[in-house]
Amino acid sequence: MNTTTIVIGIIGLLFSVAGWGTFGYGVWRIIRVIRLGQPDHTRNGPFVPRLKQLFVEFAAHTRMVQFRSVGWAHWLVMVGFLIGFTMVLEAYGQIFDPEFHWPFIGDTRLYIMLDEILGVGTVVGIVPLIVIRQLNHPRRAERLSRFAGSNFFAAYFVEAMVLLEGIGMISVKSGKIASGIEDPPLWTSPVTTLIAQTLPDNPQLVSVFALIKLLGAMIWLIVVGKNITFGVAWHRFSAFFNIYFKREVGDKVALGAAKPMTSGGKVLNLEEADPDEDAFGAGKIEDFSWKNLLDFTTCTECGRCQSQCPAWNTGKPLSPKLLITSLRDHAYAKAPYLLNGDKAPAAAVAEAERPLVGPVGEGDLLGGVIDPEVLWSCTTCGACVEQCPVDIEHVDHIIDLRRHQVLIETEFPHELSNLFKNLENKGNPWGQNASARTGWISEVDFPVPVFGQDADSFEGYEYLFWVGCAGAYEDRAKKTTKAVAELLYSAEVEYLVLGSEETCTGDSARRSGNEMLFQALAQQNIATIDAVFEGVEPSKRKIVVTCAHCFNALKNEYPELGGAYEVVHHTQLLNKLVREKKLITVAPVEGNNSLTYHDPCYLGRHNRVYEAPRELIEASGAKLAEMPRHAQRSMCCGAGGARMWMEEKLGKRINIDRVDEALATNAQTIASGCPFCRVMLTDGVTAKQQDGLGENVQVVDVAQLLLESVRRGGPLVIREKQAAAETSAAPAQKPAPAEKPAPADKPEQHEAPAADSPKPDAAQAAKPAVGLGIAGPAKRPGAKKPAANTPPANEKSEESPAEATQPSATAAKPAVGLGIAGPAKRPGARKAASTDPGGTVDAEPADASRKDTVQKDETEDAAPTPSTSAAEAPKPATTAAAKPTVGLGIAGPAKRPGAKKQATPEDTATEPEPHAQDKTAQNEEPTSTEPAAEEARQPEAPEQEQPGTEPQAQAEPEPTSEPEAEPEPQPASGGNGEKPASGGNGTAKPAVGLGIAPGVKRPGKR
Repeated sequence: MNTTTIVIGIIGLLFSVAGWGTFGYGVWRIIRVIRLGQPDHTRNGPFVPRLKQLFVEFAAHTRMVQFRSVGWAHWLVMVGFLIGFTMVLEAYGQIFDPEFHWPFIGDTRLYIMLDEILGVGTVVGIVPLIVIRQLNHPRRAERLSRFAGSNFFAAYFVEAMVLLEGIGMISVKSGKIASGIEDPPLWTSPVTTLIAQTLPDNPQLVSVFALIKLLGAMIWLIVVGKNITFGVAWHRFSAFFNIYFKREVGDKVALGAAKPMTSGGKVLNLEEADPDEDAFGAGKIEDFSWKNLLDFTTCTECGRCQSQCPAWNTGKPLSPKLLITSLRDHAYAKAPYLLNGDKAPAAAVAEAERPLVGPVGEGDLLGGVIDPEVLWSCTTCGACVEQCPVDIEHVDHIIDLRRHQVLIETEFPHELSNLFKNLENKGNPWGQNASARTGWISEVDFPVPVFGQDADSFEGYEYLFWVGCAGAYEDRAKKTTKAVAELLYSAEVEYLVLGSEETCTGDSARRSGNEMLFQALAQQNIATIDAVFEGVEPSKRKIVVTCAHCFNALKNEYPELGGAYEVVHHTQLLNKLVREKKLITVAPVEGNNSLTYHDPCYLGRHNRVYEAPRELIEASGAKLAEMPRHAQRSMCCGAGGARMWMEEKLGKRINIDRVDEALATNAQTIASGCPFCRVMLTDGVTAKQQDGLGENVQVVDVAQLLLESVRRGGPLVIREKQAAAETSAAPAQKPAPAEKPAPADKPEQHEAPAADSPKPDAAQAAKPAVGLGIAGPAKRPGAKKPAANTPPANEKSEESPAEATQPSATAAKPAVGLGIAGPAKRPGARKAASTDPGGTVDAEPADASRKDTVQKDETEDAAPTPSTSAAEAPKPATTAAAKPTVGLGIAGPAKRPGAKKQATPEDTATEPEPHAQDKTAQNEEPTSTEPAAEEARQPEAPEQEQPGTEPQAQAEPEPTSEPEAEPEPQPASGGNGEKPASGGNGTAKPAVGLGIAPGVKRPGKR
């Protein structure tokens, strides 16, 4: 130690006092701000799993390696900063004594080599990060830069200090080698040995280099301590706490279930909450929890969330990064007012008056912190949360902001008014009647047991099939529903559906901020499902779902309200059945069967279901061509976060951007596993086709691909027990000849040719079963045992509707429920030989709209279409046979409100399609060109198709916008509800008002 080193040492100490003092004051200020947040007791434990996950994310850098170009470099900088801190402390001794080193370990070869690695590694790591920031600078293309909106001064300052520290470590060691203080082996210090050869032999040079290293660290502490919103610097400390206290324990991120709405650290029960005392969502910055404020503090402004955000990438004002930094800046600017009240500076008082959500001011005018367009642009896809390296929970913050806007301020996009109204009154987003939920059942040729109608308990069943609102009402989603139902039936999986008792799971309500409506819908559904599973042990309470949003709600959110079930997505269950060889697939012949798969956000990122759909695609024989953004980095379709029900007015449509990416793969088919995604992608394909692109591209569900592949192996086999029941019920004598047959040009004729159709006896009470024996004398799965005097069913004979509906003087019975359980063909059902109850891969209608392609609520689709000629018209029931209306009174002879006039038998010689198709839709969907007379002569068992043969596709109804239809009265006479309105003496009187039978539960009411 000499005069020079003493002076150097004093300078270092003075800067240290200022540096550590300023930094400590900054830490104290940050802690005070974070403590302003609401309590959150869910983050305290368990200790060991949280600590383990912290160590894994830190050591393995699991969040950063998703970006390979920067992951390794950031790891080197992180290690250099943390362990290199020991080198900074060592500098306090070196500024006074050049030969100083840590006792015991400072002169060991291991420590000398570690010093080399840290110094060189820090420089090698920070240089690429500096280059990457410049290559991605927003000066080139702002929307393509993840650094757009970031604080560049803070970033440049931190990068410069890190580079200086790395150079300081290398310089101090090189000076020691050059002055002979150290003489390490070459293998421990290769870089510094070379640099030492260029330095003079002067021990005091070591103290100078140590002072430079120390001053760099102290300057960093002073600047960072004074600027507590420099997230790029503070995340070096706060990230450890943010990762440890993250919402999900383990490697999961804050996706899946939305964070429950809390106030004062307690989950709110909205039936007991008081809006005057409890915080409904986040209306002020102090309404956020302390963990939320820690999130804001930890943001590094790296922009990874921004680079993955579908809203930002399509020109919307939302940037997850800027939303978090805006909340952070507001919190720290308002904190002095919250801490000191009116004694706070004027700037803090002015900041306290800013609304958290409102139009942003221009210039010096202070407006809202978050613009409403920013808030409502979010699709809650979770890409930001998935990519954040420090586990910030963006989606939870956005939902909390929306909750306050909806529940307290009643400020939300006007389109959501219709959504909330329909959910409250009808229990579904489309505002359709609950009775229409079973409409799809009439379009399949196999039994679909409905709880409460065909089964009184869950005994004998394995799964509850949750159809969902889209699967019941939306025409495209109904194809998925029918495909899944047919596959489950073919695989002998016993399941039942809830029918009209289903209600929307409330996903859209919760993501749009209407927590009260979500809880009401969820509690109603839980009560209904629990009634189904009454007496069933928890491990057997299984639900299969086709909608990714219903899947997420039932699986992750209902347990919070007491509804704990084992929920699987249909792709998971179907994949299990394929693996168990219960479904045998046949690959198509060689051809253009390329396909790309779109990962639904609420199936993929939110629930990490990636492999099952891809394995099903592989099993179907399609060639998968992945889009650049797939799996956990998949881009949203634009429907999540209740955006399905809102217009997209700013920037490029998200679904168009996603379809552009899909078309770039040159795939002929786009597959998905969510009805919302299918609607959005279909609309996108339609828009591109209008521009002459993607001419033959179609959008399908994975289940349809699988069904088509299974059908290549031949007709789906009737289950043994069903076949045995039908065979044993064969009639003993041949009936008399039938009456005059129907015209031959009628499509989808279900009855046999006239020459083979016997004429029924007037006194005969029952007829043979139709097709697969639906609702015939054979007992349905879970249904009650038929009466002992019920005549047997004929396995392979079909009777005409005239025969099915002809009453006898003594056997006429009232219609039950929806009136579809009789032996005659159900309204809208297809003949047994049809190969398309939902599995054919159809092109979607060109003018389909996600808000309008819904079943016409019992007006046209469910209206009975007579399928007999005038000679075959059913005979009227006698006056004595008429019975009162039962159930909801659906399918009665009176014309429904807004429905078309029922056609006479003469008018229906050629049965029309349910809806007219435009030319574009007709071109997209291949239809059979065979005459109707040929189709009428088809055998009842479906013919086996050759591998690679395209199955016939039925034209899909064109969506039209109609007023909501109310349920109509049910026919008063016996039969299955297909009797024409001209029923003679037995014709029921027209319905009055809404046609709801006395004592019957109205749709949407409990």
